[in-house]
Amino acid sequence: MATKKFTELQDFSDADLANELKETVNQEQKLRFDHALKGLDNPLLLREIRRDVARLKSEVRRREIAAMDEKAIAKRSKIRLRRRN
Repeated sequence: MATKKFTELQDFSDADLANELKETVNQEQKLRFDHALKGLDNPLLLREIRRDVARLKSEVRRREIAAMDEKAIAKRSKIRLRRRN
């Protein structure tokens, strides 16, 4: 998965998104291992994969927040206010 952009990730279903996240994390671990042992031809690939993982996790969290009810959102807002101070 070479750089899935935000707009592409919005079209994924929840199951597809979770599966893609799992595959990308496994790919990142494999690349890190290979890089530690023998080095990679293109070490910038690690950065791209790491950013893809962050994009996927952000989309999962965005969907979790969108699915929250009013009570959970209010509780979350209180916690965020407390942390800010």
